[in-house]
Amino acid sequence: MRQLLAKYLVLPVLFLTHLSAHATEGMWLPQLLNRLNEKEMKGMGMKISAADIYSLNKGSLKDAIVSFGGFCTGEIISSQGLLLTNHHCGYDAIQKHSTLQNNYLDNGFWARNKQEELSNPGLTATFIVRIEDITQQVLQGITGKLTERERQSAIDKNLNTLRTTIKKESYQDLVIKPFFDGNQYFLFVTETYKDVRLVGAPPSSIGKFGADTDNWVWPRHTGDFSIFRIYAGKDNLPAEFSKDNVPLKPKHFLPISLDGIASNDFTMVFGFPGRTNEYLPSEALKLTVQGQDPARVQMRDAALKVIDGFMRKDEQIKIQYATKYAGTANAWKKWIGEMQGVRQTNGIQRKLDQETRFQQLVQANPAFRATYGGLLDSLNNLYKESGPAAIARDYYTELLRSTELLGFANGVISLLQETRLKGEENYAELRQQFLDKVKPQYQNYNNDVDREVAVALLDIYFKEVPSNKIGGEAYQIWMETNKDGRTTANKMYAASSLTAYNKLEAFLNKPFKNVSEEVWKDPATRLLIGLRNGYIDFINKPYDALQPDISRLQRQYMQAQMDVLKDKRFYPDANSTLRITYGKVNGYNPRDAVTYDISTTLDGVMEKYKPGDYEFDVPEKLRDLYAKKDFGDYGANGKMPVCFIASNHTTGGNSGSPALDAYGNLIGLNFDRTWEGTMSDINYDATICRNIMVDIRYVLFIVDKFAGAKHLIEELKLVHPKKGMVPLKKAS
Repeated sequence: MRQLLAKYLVLPVLFLTHLSAHATEGMWLPQLLNRLNEKEMKGMGMKISAADIYSLNKGSLKDAIVSFGGFCTGEIISSQGLLLTNHHCGYDAIQKHSTLQNNYLDNGFWARNKQEELSNPGLTATFIVRIEDITQQVLQGITGKLTERERQSAIDKNLNTLRTTIKKESYQDLVIKPFFDGNQYFLFVTETYKDVRLVGAPPSSIGKFGADTDNWVWPRHTGDFSIFRIYAGKDNLPAEFSKDNVPLKPKHFLPISLDGIASNDFTMVFGFPGRTNEYLPSEALKLTVQGQDPARVQMRDAALKVIDGFMRKDEQIKIQYATKYAGTANAWKKWIGEMQGVRQTNGIQRKLDQETRFQQLVQANPAFRATYGGLLDSLNNLYKESGPAAIARDYYTELLRSTELLGFANGVISLLQETRLKGEENYAELRQQFLDKVKPQYQNYNNDVDREVAVALLDIYFKEVPSNKIGGEAYQIWMETNKDGRTTANKMYAASSLTAYNKLEAFLNKPFKNVSEEVWKDPATRLLIGLRNGYIDFINKPYDALQPDISRLQRQYMQAQMDVLKDKRFYPDANSTLRITYGKVNGYNPRDAVTYDISTTLDGVMEKYKPGDYEFDVPEKLRDLYAKKDFGDYGANGKMPVCFIASNHTTGGNSGSPALDAYGNLIGLNFDRTWEGTMSDINYDATICRNIMVDIRYVLFIVDKFAGAKHLIEELKLVHPKKGMVPLKKAS
């Protein structure tokens, strides 16, 4: 294997250049496009060059793309640092500025000038300055004889040495990420701006239209956008928030096309996709969709039903739980679609067929047989062995995630453990850090809601997780309360000192010794200790014990696939680094007798309109504009475009990514995938995998005609690329 691996370390990307292409699949590193993808992209209709997308010597598309907060993507759309991203990406910032008196979630927010733009402590925007292949330096001295711990230790040592040699400015940072399961490494030099202010957001009845019912669904009618602005110091460099800061002057910003889209148009999506696992073996795929996904869906389904019931009855609870509910529901529905998509495309059998072919090729080649014989079987067996612990692990994680009181208890236990490690003399400082961290969480906490969530999830946890994995302490408490979630929760919430911030503060504002003793008496921390001890001993330890071997064999299997399957095209799995994906605007047939068109219009919004419904209500002003057909320069053929789909390979983290036309102009804003294609993270299938984008013309229409924020429109560069790139001075 060392000889086979060596040629890929010397020329780590050449294996990609001669392989057959799947035009819509892949998340590609932008600095390699000129070698790997440019010819294909131009053949599909792209009119710009790879250097226009990524360049070190001039402003390029990469200089208009940012990692928004580390969890979404944003793009710069004006010379004054105006930033566009999704409404759901800006949701937390919008919520934090919302009150019952100024409910920006319900009513929207539009700064009339720069002085009214709202600061967001902790929110960042990160640019990529350059990307370098550092595989040889990182893997220097690495051999197959090392254990996983020894291997990682050697890599860490190489990385520490390497970081001292990389040239960068004092205001820049270094990010190093593994690719192809650790067979390759790339370095990213970044610049992070810390003064990002809220400029505008439509009401949730536009920005979240369809809410959870339409989430992951096509056809879609959501104006999923929000607008921010990046501020810099007077030297245009990153700076902490200050009233003296000025709008960023970007190296590049995106012109906006008013020409719209048509079937078969070339499209690109440029952003920071979060995580994919396209190269897993069949047993890992089975474990995901037949074990882990069902467990996670079961827990979140129960929690969502409880929270939804409270949110529909109480406006204050609706504001408190809006972000939490959206985050919980997003993954819940995605996992449901993932399971269905794998079944619908016969994904497990396809994976088994691929493995059969791989095994045949390995056996037919003496060198491959000597290096990779038995590798796949060993890896599949490890995933099968890890299954019970992996599923129980997800039940535990979901229990603590959705039951906030147990989460608070977990934090208290971690605080005490940290104090023991660092010394009791540090308790006061550590305690205050913990209290500062959880105080905002209590502001959006409701004891009645959380108790009912606990009732439902405790019943599921103790039913679905085998008793030998729960642990004696937790099981004893369960037995004491008649094996009933209601009794357990009622007792816990009635007597715990963690159900309110002031009670928690009083509980912890005692000498460390007293807190350490009393923590065993509080019903919430007592149950958490029992659950946590059982989790550590009977779930996490067995799971973790298998991970080094799984990581080692998965890395070898990744290399083996690249060595053996010469006619297959490989791209690195997503890992929150800058990628470009490309495809075309086209519909699809998700199931028998169903055909989906490429776009939706405001007609569909009105068809779904339900007065007073929190998911499908429509603002009066939008209804009036529709009735008058007052679409300004943004309509097409008497219609107002809203959303469209294309065959770009996207995932979480791509939310807010720009959808670009053949000329690199902004035509839309990526915000979702179709439900049938959510399994694309682990089982991409070009026949049904589509990404969903809000049409940029709908964004402009809402900003201009609905919000009356014409001063924002005047910042933009609006063009007609299909008419020769003629810029418009004004769009309204």
